[in-house]
Amino acid sequence: QVQLVESGGGLVQAGGSLRLSCAVSGSIFSINAMGWYRQAPGKQRELVARIDNADNTNYADSVKGRFTISRDNDKNTVLLQMNSLKPEDTAVYYCAADVQRRIFFSAQRYWGQGTQVTVSS
Repeated sequence: QVQLVESGGGLVQAGGSLRLSCAVSGSIFSINAMGWYRQAPGKQRELVARIDNADNTNYADSVKGRFTISRDNDKNTVLLQMNSLKPEDTAVYYCAADVQRRIFFSAQRYWGQGTQVTVSS
């Protein structure tokens, strides 16, 4: 099996910073894209940032210039550095990873359990 464990959420004032971390473990041959999504109350889950295995990144327009995604392939970890946080960034943040469990197998997407980020005004 594959497990994703997130950490780093919490409560912060507007303008502050948080760093989210997600560690992928289990039966892994390779990890393709990794990313962070978020879901605010009453809203659909949306992509925040994504990084592929060539370190190409893309971001939601709402977080460009404030958030930075990175990955450590040796540790199977993806990080999200969030700066200049705004109240509208408040949501549950989910880590996702497209994992190939064995050679010749197709990659499947796995999700973390989510971590709450709350930004107070």
